[in-house]
Amino acid sequence: MSVDAGWGYLLVSAIVSATATWLLLERWIPVAHRLGFTGVDRNKPGGVRVAEMGGVWVAVGSVSGILVLLALYRYREGYLYRGYELFGSSLLLFMASFIGLMDDLMVRTGGLRRIYRIMATLPIAAPLVVIKAGVSRMDIPLLGPVDLGLVYPLILVPVGVMGAANAFNMLAGYNGLEAGMGLLLMIYTAVYSYAKGVMHVFYLSMIMAAALAAFLRFNWYPARVFPGNTFTYGMGAYYAALVILGNFEKFGLALFTLYFLEFLLFIRGKLEGVDKENFGKPVDGRLKPPYKKAYSVTHIALKILDKTIGATETRVTTLILAAQAAIGALALHLLL
Repeated sequence: MSVDAGWGYLLVSAIVSATATWLLLERWIPVAHRLGFTGVDRNKPGGVRVAEMGGVWVAVGSVSGILVLLALYRYREGYLYRGYELFGSSLLLFMASFIGLMDDLMVRTGGLRRIYRIMATLPIAAPLVVIKAGVSRMDIPLLGPVDLGLVYPLILVPVGVMGAANAFNMLAGYNGLEAGMGLLLMIYTAVYSYAKGVMHVFYLSMIMAAALAAFLRFNWYPARVFPGNTFTYGMGAYYAALVILGNFEKFGLALFTLYFLEFLLFIRGKLEGVDKENFGKPVDGRLKPPYKKAYSVTHIALKILDKTIGATETRVTTLILAAQAAIGALALHLLL
């Protein structure tokens, strides 16, 4: 197979991913309003209601693109390109999105306790465990290279996927934020995996990036659809899967810096008895910080903007995305 053919297959698959996501969202938004699957946009006055659970169609669109890629290789080249990895990633994405969907639906009846929601994401990694994804030999600080054996696929992989799914769900609540963060993670993962020659991870990153670009058309300010936990669980788990499949955990952890900061701020809130919300307080066309202290990365952005040019939803999102872009660029510079 020529190099040009591989790029052609990727282009077709990415177009399918973006187009399927776009068309499905176009049809879902009016249906969601008709069925009552809407939520209040908390960063806007007046109780504006927006369609929910848009993340379902990101999963469907991106998996459609992955299946097209597999079909092109099978029918035109005569073999199934990285079938274990691509099918495993697709199943993992669907499993994570399903758990997020159940969570979104149960919120209407009070939802599950946080600990149960966290534990429900543990089985998401099953497809990676089954195919024994990743390499168990890792460089551990102070110890050097260590072969972790079955501890890696049976324990570290499920814990990593569960952690990423829940962490990605924490930094959310603003139009375009979750999808924008996901898009940046996919772009930087694509650049890194391409530079390292890990082409199946490059393909998976670009196909998901295409779906996210289409989703942002509907989720950017003013959003017509929310991603929901369907999206955040799915995106976090999928990102973890790419890092594991690519065997670049150090780079993956570096890209997740803002999520580690979000977790530390969340713990700070818990220690001070604050069950924090990420949203700002709408006041005269601006957003004000909801607390005196910062218990989220969004609160830090709100405070910075409030003391300078004034905070709006778009500015908060843009500032956080700019910080993520800088972290990604630095990680590429240091680790490539």
